[in-house]
Amino acid sequence: MNNTLKANARMDSGDSPSLKFLEMRQVTMIDEALSSLGDYGELRLVVEKGKLRFLVTQKSFDALKWEPGHMIE
Repeated sequence: MNNTLKANARMDSGDSPSLKFLEMRQVTMIDEALSSLGDYGELRLVVEKGKLRFLVTQKSFDALKWEPGHMIE
């Protein structure tokens, strides 16, 4: 069984996966950033000296579905 399947199996069983690079609060921060992107967006993780340093988010809009006033939030 590969590592991804093992991690998914642990999460399904309610156990916390053992994280090698991220702290649980960083995982929560990434999840929150992904939730804020809406239908289209991009999330970049910036690593400096082997540590997660920044999250960069970019929100995008589908020009074919644009309606006046819907970009302003």
